[in-house]
Amino acid sequence: MFKQDLTGEYLEISNIQKDEQDSVLAKDNVVGVGIGHKTTDEKETGDVCMTVLVAQKLDASLLKIDDMIPPTIGKFKTDVIETGEIFAGTHHDTEDVALTEEENVGAQILAKRLRPVKGGYSVGHYKITAGTMATAVYDAKPYPGIPSKYYMLSNNHVLANSNNARIGDPILQPGPYDGGKRRKDRIARLSRFVPIRFNGPCNYVDAAIAEGQFHDLNREIYWIGYVKGVGAVKVGTIVQKTGRTTNYTTGKVVALNGTVNVNYGSGQVAKMCRQIITTNMSAGGDSGSLLCDLNENAVGLLFAGSSTVTIHNDIRYVQSLLNIRIV
Repeated sequence: MFKQDLTGEYLEISNIQKDEQDSVLAKDNVVGVGIGHKTTDEKETGDVCMTVLVAQKLDASLLKIDDMIPPTIGKFKTDVIETGEIFAGTHHDTEDVALTEEENVGAQILAKRLRPVKGGYSVGHYKITAGTMATAVYDAKPYPGIPSKYYMLSNNHVLANSNNARIGDPILQPGPYDGGKRRKDRIARLSRFVPIRFNGPCNYVDAAIAEGQFHDLNREIYWIGYVKGVGAVKVGTIVQKTGRTTNYTTGKVVALNGTVNVNYGSGQVAKMCRQIITTNMSAGGDSGSLLCDLNENAVGLLFAGSSTVTIHNDIRYVQSLLNIRIV
């Protein structure tokens, strides 16, 4: 989250989180930490708390003392959510393990060839399986003015093969897993991406853009419409997305300012900071979906998740680091 978004108790707990999160993340079984609302007997109390994501909830007798989550951190209560391990939402190579049966939900997936392509449809670097196009965007400058280039927005791991791509590489629509071929289905070429730094420092986005022809790229998002603005969310905000695999889904923001360890496969883990954490609203292949509030404001870029939560970049970091405008 942007610092100016946090006021009152949220700002106070964010300062405690900054000091304490490394020690919490170092505990065995912990995969993330953020700011949420305390839940008691499956009911949200509204009390600001430190939300701790764990791969598996274990009986205290199975944990070392140093790995137990304390009931409070500073003056704030903790709330433990079992999430499983958090994975980036596509496989990284067409020769890798295919999407699972659960991820491949069948005929409803937005996997067909479409020109101009809308947000929510299957796209991908020619060496991955498939992800999702968020929307069409353009350079932040000149504004106001006449854009010289137009792009599709998605994740680094969708358009840039998790850093393993070259500028100019072909982007296919639909993605390779959905039948996209380099000769007939190239819709764009990789233009720029924010490198993902693995096994160490904070990352704020998993994001990339690919340049295409204006007439091939549609800013409309299937089932959602046209983005009206760029905004922020609060804990409890209801959000929506359209993606290649699970189509149109809604969710609720359960934590902000999240720091999450995300597994990219092949032993690569990226620490993602200042993330938006929602209830589960995705599956493999939905990576790159644009997260919107119910007023059609863009708020996040979906990139990872588990069977219980979905993780999104704050869209304002995406805009800033890629130097683009969504509206």
